[in-house]
Amino acid sequence: MMNRKAQTIALLQGIETQDVAAMRVINPEHYIQHNLNIASGLEGIARVVQHQPPQGFKAKVIRAFEDGDYTFAHTAYDFFGAKVGFDVFRWENGLIVEHWDNLADLAPPNASGRTQLDGSITLTDLEKTAENKQIVERFIRENWLDQRNTYADYIANNVYLQHNPLGQDGLDTFLVTLKQLQEHGVVMYFTKIHKILGEGNFVLAMSAGKFGSNGGVDTAFYDLFRLENGKIVEHWDVIETITPAEQRKNNNGKF
Repeated sequence: MMNRKAQTIALLQGIETQDVAAMRVINPEHYIQHNLNIASGLEGIARVVQHQPPQGFKAKVIRAFEDGDYTFAHTAYDFFGAKVGFDVFRWENGLIVEHWDNLADLAPPNASGRTQLDGSITLTDLEKTAENKQIVERFIRENWLDQRNTYADYIANNVYLQHNPLGQDGLDTFLVTLKQLQEHGVVMYFTKIHKILGEGNFVLAMSAGKFGSNGGVDTAFYDLFRLENGKIVEHWDVIETITPAEQRKNNNGKF
């Protein structure tokens, strides 16, 4: 029998192959949907599938992880256009009962030639999972909530690989980019950390905040970090505007 990580990969890639068997990991009677553009329960998924384009949907899982009752994946989609996404699932009694995600359009490589999906996939340091999660939580809390500017305490000086489409490798470049955003009146800050999930050297943070000009809009930030020796050495993210209440297909909340 496949473990939960393998079942998660099969479920997501089953979107492309229309693998009905892979869908059986979803609890048919209790499935809470946090994608605000999809109705809750299996009925919501069915409606999306019914309206797929003639060529269907495509999905390729690049990275998948497991943390307690949660699995999460970093996936390339062709879902009404090429996209990149993070999906998070909560499990109870061997079935998926809850789902969160963040999606963004696939962008060209950034100034360092990195895409939103390439980079390391090697899972190591399983014994450091808890420690690495704590490091990431402190990093986000100090810098994105408390605005303490302690980035250099957490990001490796000698190597920092950046996969954000507007970013570039290196700590110094990262700090310059943040300054340029501020100079152009673009705000980016977090108001709450909702989840920190991890496995070994990879940690995913799910946070709410504001992003954009004129004070910004409500935004969901999903950040995936790779750590080495207690330092952040690689970063991927998906930033998505939170659907306004009047346009939502469910009332479960983004987080």
